[in-house]
Amino acid sequence: MKPRNLRVALLQETDRGSVAANLDAIEAGLREAAAAGVQLVLLQELHNGPYFCQHESTDEFDRAESIPGPSTERIGALAEELKLVVVASLFERRAAGLYHNTAVVFDRSRAIAGRYRKMHIPDDPAFYEKFYFTPGDLGFEPVQTSVGKLGVLVCWDQWYPEGARLMALAGAELLLYPTAIGWDPQDEAAEKQRQREAWITVQRGHAVANGIPLLACNRTGFEAAPDGGRGIQFWGTSFVAGPQGEFLAQAGSDARELLVVDVDLERSEQVRRIWPFLRDRRIDAYDDLLRRFRD
Repeated sequence: MKPRNLRVALLQETDRGSVAANLDAIEAGLREAAAAGVQLVLLQELHNGPYFCQHESTDEFDRAESIPGPSTERIGALAEELKLVVVASLFERRAAGLYHNTAVVFDRSRAIAGRYRKMHIPDDPAFYEKFYFTPGDLGFEPVQTSVGKLGVLVCWDQWYPEGARLMALAGAELLLYPTAIGWDPQDEAAEKQRQREAWITVQRGHAVANGIPLLACNRTGFEAAPDGGRGIQFWGTSFVAGPQGEFLAQAGSDARELLVVDVDLERSEQVRRIWPFLRDRRIDAYDDLLRRFRD
């Protein structure tokens, strides 16, 4: 088989202090990516501002915006101008009191090609997302684009093999995860290492189990907690894995980076021929997956 290379970029960024500054940084990153011959760009989770879910405050809902809205207009215009497929991540105001953590896909056009609303919503210390986000209701449906079918999920979805599998079963050719994850600065070094390695390992497992490449774009930098808590040191380490979980590229942990790499989409076909996991699934024996727990 001849390679079918897709040049992708992950824009790993820090919070620049305002929506305007963050969108300016995204524009600069998209222009840099286009100049490098990139076709697909993945942005980090909730890229317009800080990770505000470190506390619970109704004032934070002021950050939400409609989709379509000002951010989709600006990013969509850039996607059209630069001829890029762009996966963005926004705090969606669907209605008063109804908000989602939503990924939006543009296919070289200012028109929205598709969207995904985050399905798995965490509620952990410093990650109080259940206060802000209604669980997604669009299911696990890939977005068809000019570069292929994109299985877009968001952050906490990374820990669930079911989401990745359902995207693959629906024909996704790539898995993409906009992300905001980091350490409690007071954690011991060994615990920090375990957490980051677990995050990397589980996603590489999704690539292996489904035989398709995976892109994970995380934010980086320290963000103080608005309520005086310990804050979060986001660990960056954005990466691209191939269909056998192999690293194709990986960013550093503590700085802004545009990670550019070529992904051969034909390798998925080759890998699935020798590791036919979809063929050997025992769908007749999986009914209990629909139960919360087997008591």
